[in-house]
Amino acid sequence: MISSMPKIYTKTGDTGETSLYGGQRVAKGNPRLEAYGTVDETNTALGLALAQTGGENYAEQIKKLQIDLMIVGSELATPTGQTIAGLDLISDERIGELEKDIDVMEAELPALTNFILPGGNQVGANLHHARTISRRAERAVVRLAESELVRPQVIKYLNRLSDYLFVLARHANAKLPGGSEQVWAGRKQ
Repeated sequence: MISSMPKIYTKTGDTGETSLYGGQRVAKGNPRLEAYGTVDETNTALGLALAQTGGENYAEQIKKLQIDLMIVGSELATPTGQTIAGLDLISDERIGELEKDIDVMEAELPALTNFILPGGNQVGANLHHARTISRRAERAVVRLAESELVRPQVIKYLNRLSDYLFVLARHANAKLPGGSEQVWAGRKQ
């Protein structure tokens, strides 16, 4: 039996264009798509870290970040001057919450006096991976902001997110089995 549900493929992107929220067509190489696509990639990396937690440790924090990233991606997929009705945008208050959470986690960790190699247990390594993607997302959004209006809170959030993910990765490596931090000592290792 053939379903009457709409198909996932629309073929409207076959010529290298896609639609932004509201219907405006743009090239798939547009800086706006690079920005929200990399935000989506960050969200996917967080999903991988979440799957590694077994639904226990860090699940609540990661899910909140995923919701935030859906909001950021939606905002970035919306042309300048338009809004999505009912979408609660990332606020300075939300950024402040991340900062408070960072402070709480850092208080439970040894002081960082050297660079560390990304890795550790599966959760920590995946959080480090998500952190590097969030940095790339931030760079893409900054490039977008050179030509289009981007709310400063979006850039600030992505910057703070990478800090948060770094500390969360360290925390996971300190608190979960199989985690450790390896200090980078150059080629002497």
